[in-house]
Amino acid sequence: MLTLRLALGEQVAIGPGKAALLEAIRDEGSIAAAGRRMQMSYQRAHDLVAALNEDFREPLVATAMGGSGGGGARLTSLGEQVLRAYREAEAAAEAAVRDRVTWLRGVLARQD
Repeated sequence: MLTLRLALGEQVAIGPGKAALLEAIRDEGSIAAAGRRMQMSYQRAHDLVAALNEDFREPLVATAMGGSGGGGARLTSLGEQVLRAYREAEAAAEAAVRDRVTWLRGVLARQD
């Protein structure tokens, strides 16, 4: 399996953790629920979302305040596009190195 982390700037990157968080927010409709799903504190999930929203020219996650109607979070259109682009890059990278990874696994001393 390939792990892809894309450095988009000196201090801006997206990798498997942020992509999984975006997917969890999309699926759960909540930063808190996404954090729980990933066994991550709400504070950590919130901080990652804040960083993602600051790193891109438009927010990737839109939030609504809680209350009687409940709060929530959803991916914006740009958030969906960024997530899709990351997953497409991940698939392309994996396809590009598949033969080499297969060969490398074949010459391991230990097979897991």
